Amino acid sequence: MILPGGEIVPALERGVIDGAEFNNPTSDKLLGFPDVRKVYMLQSYHQPVECLEVLFNKTKWDALPADLKAIVRNAILAESADFQHKMIDRNSKDLEELETQRKVRVFVTPRPVLEAQLKAWDVLIDRHSKANRTFARIIQSQRAWARRVVSWKLRTYVDNRPAFEHWFRRR
Repeated sequence: MILPGGEIVPALERGVIDGAEFNNPTSDKLLGFPDVRKVYMLQSYHQPVECLEVLFNKTKWDALPADLKAIVRNAILAESADFQHKMIDRNSKDLEELETQRKVRVFVTPRPVLEAQLKAWDVLIDRHSKANRTFARIIQSQRAWARRVVSWKLRTYVDNRPAFEHWFRRR
């Protein structure tokens, strides 16, 4: 079921839905989720990151002189970095608040649930790919990108769990 953000908490209060996901700890806190539910699940395939998106009318963009395009590109890059830093700061503080002050229990989505998500996506991807050649080409492009990028990331980025446990979870 898809509900507008402002209708989620009332639906939870009335028992129309049992649980919900909106966006991130900050947004969920502002919408009032911790007032009506005390279980919070983290990590899923549907939202691995948040990003800033800026859309332009192509005709108008193409009409801009090169110097203004450069100014806009650099402003967007600066805002994107600023957004990422602030988002990390806000969400980490708000998740901590949900746990410590609002007494929300936080869990990482279990692997069987993640595997079920992947199987469900396989069914949808197959169905939509057969029905729409453009969809199939987009999926093929995304998979090629993910194969290369995730392979690089898995081999390059260090797992931070041992360092975190070393410094912050000592017994």
